[in-house]
This record gives sequence, structure tokens and C-alpha cells, in this order.
Amino acid sequence: MTDWSVEDMPSMDGKRVVVTGANSGVGFEGTRAFAGAGATVVMACRSAERGERAADEIREAVPGAALDVRRCDLADLDSVRDFAAGVRGTYDELHVLCNNAGVMAVPRSETADGFETQLGVNHLGHFALTGHLLGRLVGTAGESRVVTQSSGAHEMGEVDFEDLHREGSYGKWEAYGQSKLANLLFAYELQRRLEEAGVERTVSVACHPGYADTNLQYRGPEASGSRVRYGLMKVANTVFAQSAAKGALPMLYAAAAEGVEGGDYYGPGGLLGMRGPPEKQESSDASYDEGTAERLWAVSEELTGVGYDFEALAPRPA
Repeated sequence: MTDWSVEDMPSMDGKRVVVTGANSGVGFEGTRAFAGAGATVVMACRSAERGERAADEIREAVPGAALDVRRCDLADLDSVRDFAAGVRGTYDELHVLCNNAGVMAVPRSETADGFETQLGVNHLGHFALTGHLLGRLVGTAGESRVVTQSSGAHEMGEVDFEDLHREGSYGKWEAYGQSKLANLLFAYELQRRLEEAGVERTVSVACHPGYADTNLQYRGPEASGSRVRYGLMKVANTVFAQSAAKGALPMLYAAAAEGVEGGDYYGPGGLLGMRGPPEKQESSDASYDEGTAERLWAVSEELTGVGYDFEALAPRPA
């Protein structure tokens, strides 16, 4: 793949894009790039105040940027439902949903709905959000895409159906790996189900940012109160990480580039997949396990109460 950059993005005039976690890091940089290409971006942020500050910063860099800041707390299914209802009530078309927000390696806690936080935010919140918005995506004229952000950490992940919320034994990195593997299992299973329903113009793709310098790495040390870990992470980010803007490129490529196909996975093509321009990649064998994906899907529907009616999405004969 060539050295693809933001300058290579096609025009997104008239397109409407939802980005979760849009006020910082990869989400912020992705939002700025989408706006610069002409899209209207719905910024889904846990804090509307932080979202507005981020939007003001983007408007300074991109005069005329079309930004719509809305509160969406992925750790609260009621908030997710209300956000999605607001989007559907405002926009008749939705071209891209970027399931980007996440938490990483935090001490064990639970969401408003009693889910282990990393699984609840990274996977279940996005599962519910996508279910609420999929009808709008499929009903949009032309092509639409669901882009789900994973991580190289998915390779160490294992979905423990016997202790999904890690109540018996919790390791913050094991829980993070599980949530990132769940992202990929969901993305690929969504594509299979869209294909089975005969939906061709809406595709599900996945990506990862490599090692990008964002606030994500600091949340774990901050939550645990570890100054040593915080300092080590800061050094690592300074020495090894690429910028958040470059970390956003795989997501932007998956969302906007030509030639992207359902079920694709994009990440940095440089050193150990941690940095460099985006390229198509293969994820772990476990991420393609259809049996695990089907089981996770069923559990996710049960836990979130959000069902996907693919029969209703199927195209009608002419």
C-alpha cells in the first residue's frame, strides 16, 4: 500500500459521520480529518463540555467545520439509546459509524448496567450503538460503513464465557485483550450477517491505530494512582509512539478510502504494526472463529437488550 495520508481522503461533502470518543486522541484527529474533507461529524462524547471544547479547537483549524456535539456515555446503555434516538431524529442519512472510543487497562469497575467496564465500554456499548443505528446506515443511499476500532492487544485476548465480566479473577490487561478481541469478533460477524441478509451497500470493517500517543495509555495509571506507571508510559509514548493523527489513519482509511471491502482489517504497516501508513492486515486466528462470534453475539444481545433484525434490513425484490 502506498503512503496514504489525510491528503488522500476523497471528498466527503454531504456525508454524515458518527465518531465515538471524538473529543480526544484518535477520535479527535479523525473528527478533524472528516470535517476537513467536508463531512458533517456527530461527535459522540461522554462529556459534552469536553466535546464542545474539542469542537471549538477543530473549528479554529477547519473554518466552517460542521460539527454536532452530543453526549454518549458508552458505559450507560440508557445514554447510548438516547444518543442514537437523537441521531435518528435529526439525520435521515448516516454514512459512517466509527466505533472508536475505549478504555484500556483500568482497575476493575462496572458500568451503570453492571458490566465489567472494559468489556462494557469497548464492546457492549458499541454493540448496542450499532444496533440502534444500523437501520439508518442501511437505509442511506449509496455506500455506508461501520468501522470498529480494535488493538494489537486483541492477540492476547480470550473470551471467557464462564466469567465474562471477570468477577472471579481480574487482570486489567487480560480484560482489555478480551474486549479488543470482542471488537473484531463483532465486526466480522456483523459483516457475515449483513451478507447473509443480502445487504451489499453497508459493510463492516475493522482497524487498529498501532501505538499512538493518546490519553488512553494514561487512564490506567491515573485510575490506579501509580505515578511510576504513569511516568513509564509517558517515556514510552515519547520514544516509541506515533502521533494520534497518524494513529487515526487506519480508521480514516477504513471509513473513506476506495476499495475497502467488508471484513477488512487495517492497521499501520510499519515496525511491528505499531506505526506507519495504513495497510490491509490479518488479525489473530481467534478473531475469525465463527462459533465464538455467534456465541458472543447472542450473549451481547441478551446483555444489552438490543436485537438486530436483519430480515427487516434485507432489500426487497423489485
